[in-house]
Amino acid sequence: MTKATKLLPALPPPQRERLMALAREVSFPEDARIFEAGGIADRFWVIRSGAVSLDQQVTSLQRVTVATLGAGDLLGWSWLFPPYEWDFGAEAFSPVRAYEFDAAAVRRLCDEDQHLGMILLRQVAEILAYRLEATRGKLLEQYRHRHSAL
Repeated sequence: MTKATKLLPALPPPQRERLMALAREVSFPEDARIFEAGGIADRFWVIRSGAVSLDQQVTSLQRVTVATLGAGDLLGWSWLFPPYEWDFGAEAFSPVRAYEFDAAAVRRLCDEDQHLGMILLRQVAEILAYRLEATRGKLLEQYRHRHSAL
């Protein structure tokens, strides 16, 4: 991913400091389920180290990985948009260290500091656009691979 798709470096220092004042450090062991699609999106993370796979349940027995996230990446965006439910699941692919943010506290901060709110919203939108394009490319690749094997 490019620097433009990293959340924290995109924030001006004063806004980054205000946001980071709400952060707490957490860790997840390898193979830990961080959240499930349909669950309440009441927090989000910025990954410090390790890798997380985002997945979609396609059958009762099968999950498909739609993205792999690493250091500096935003994990979770559903906290920003009602109904505040996860659209995907997430699992630690390796041991993960991250900054965790309480979604309601960040939304309140964005209401108080509308400049931060606008920058955060734009940055999350840019991250989503990048991930959507990457997912689209991955799906097209799988489609081509399946049909060329026939």
